[in-house]
Amino acid sequence: MAGLNKLKTAEVKNAPAGTKLQDGGGLLFIAGANGGRWKYRFQMNGRRREMGLGSYPALSLADARKERAKWEAVAKAGRDPVVERQRERDEEAEAANRADPTFADMLDLFFDSYKARLRGDGGAGRWLSPLTHHVVPKIGKRRITDLHQRDIHDALKPIWHTKHETADKALYRTRKVLHHARLSGYEVDPFICDAARHMLGHVDAVETPIPATPWQEIPDLYARLSEKPHPSYLALRFTILTAARGTPVRGARFDEIEGDVWTVPADRMKGNKGKVTDFRIPLSMAALAVVDECRAQRRNDFLFPAPRVNAGVSDVAMKKVLDRLRETGRTHGFRTSFRTWVQDTEAGSYEVTETALAHIIGSKVERSYARSDLLDRRRVLMQKWADYVTQAESKVVSLRGR
Repeated sequence: MAGLNKLKTAEVKNAPAGTKLQDGGGLLFIAGANGGRWKYRFQMNGRRREMGLGSYPALSLADARKERAKWEAVAKAGRDPVVERQRERDEEAEAANRADPTFADMLDLFFDSYKARLRGDGGAGRWLSPLTHHVVPKIGKRRITDLHQRDIHDALKPIWHTKHETADKALYRTRKVLHHARLSGYEVDPFICDAARHMLGHVDAVETPIPATPWQEIPDLYARLSEKPHPSYLALRFTILTAARGTPVRGARFDEIEGDVWTVPADRMKGNKGKVTDFRIPLSMAALAVVDECRAQRRNDFLFPAPRVNAGVSDVAMKKVLDRLRETGRTHGFRTSFRTWVQDTEAGSYEVTETALAHIIGSKVERSYARSDLLDRRRVLMQKWADYVTQAESKVVSLRGR
């Protein structure tokens, strides 16, 4: 049929994070850092509706097209696909309660109830990734009540020492799935995960910190980044000046900035969903100058737009700039550069600096009383940092010397 099946498997596989690809017939693919997700758009009673079909690569292009065809037929019959799918899920859940599900089935049931706690309902696939790559291929088809600690041990042994962080996440999340099964009435003991951990043995995990540019070298790097007005370069400059995390910067929008304050929505802040609020970041004169540069070449709502898609630049694009400049420090490491500069120069107090980094300070009781975000005091600190980064003070001294 004309207008359908526009995509190729290679296009989906190689799509950069944030890219949106149309396959036709309402089927949409949104690429993520570790795969992506499928969506189906349709019209129902004169209204545009949208429903998620699943994550990639767990759901291939071919399977996504089958899903699209299935729900398209439902819509053409005058029934709402979202309502129909929920009915099917309710029936499947009821059947699962009567049967002995496989580990893969139980994982789906658990994730459906757990995903609301994750950013974007876990659509990026990061939470599921350790399980879908290392556990499901080994024990996914096994009945949940038949699992033994040896099964989990054998699944994770190949990566226990070589990819320990991933293996540890997989084991922890496997235990959560089994715990959910136990609470759902199935004869399964989550303790088998603890037994598997004992069998796998102790690992002295050595944490490798994210490479950070020494604060003494930041002005030189900032000067080199200022040579090009490309969105990725501008995003890196803005990241340095605000000491913000990558996700808030990459998704920054013009309507989030009012005066010299940038308000980052809660859904882009790090933390447990529902426990994080919007966060205000004071912008220095140098940061506002970056915003003005972005406004002068504005293409859409994003300060730092990605090419060809209505989204912000990707972390990969920003990494490529640093690699091109032969800078070993990484984007997240700029926060360390800022924190170390404060520590070495005593430019600000502990509470002001930690608040500037959006870190949680004090106990729950202390935070219930101390509710100020210290915006005015942070404004002074961030201007000091910007003056150092741009070497504004040294330029003033040079002019006076003349």
